[in-house]
Amino acid sequence: MATNSPPYHVRVGVAALVRDSEGKFVFGKRKGSHGAGSWQFPGGHLEMGESLFACAERETLEETGLKVIAEKVITVTNDVFDPETKHYITVFVMCRRVNENDQPETVEPEKCEGWHWIGWDQIRQWCEHHDDEATPEWAQNKCFLPIRDLVKDNPHINLSAP
Repeated sequence: MATNSPPYHVRVGVAALVRDSEGKFVFGKRKGSHGAGSWQFPGGHLEMGESLFACAERETLEETGLKVIAEKVITVTNDVFDPETKHYITVFVMCRRVNENDQPETVEPEKCEGWHWIGWDQIRQWCEHHDDEATPEWAQNKCFLPIRDLVKDNPHINLSAP
């Protein structure tokens, strides 16, 4: 996997929004990379010459074992992790499972603690309370920066309904 080293460049990430019939999304806790301990959608780096949809489908399969069909770009966020070294443009792509009965698996346990079905309202709440000091650390569910930017920059987006 390529790392972002000098000279630094803005990178493109693709996040796959895979929703079930109840309106819940595949969401997992990152580990072993930047953003470790925060929650994310399946996704990763756009490869040279790859389409956004192909990236969403590939990353979902690699990370969760789910075969999906990418259908629509939902939005794009501008995610500055560090203004001098780490800056991403993240494209959020809505996907549907090829087989609605398939469940996500933890295919890359070194990168993700596990995949869960989480509702949009819960994801938004986690993002809105990301830095609450009143909540004990053990009770906080922190979201990866692109997810927080998705919620912050799109207050009227409603991904609750399937």
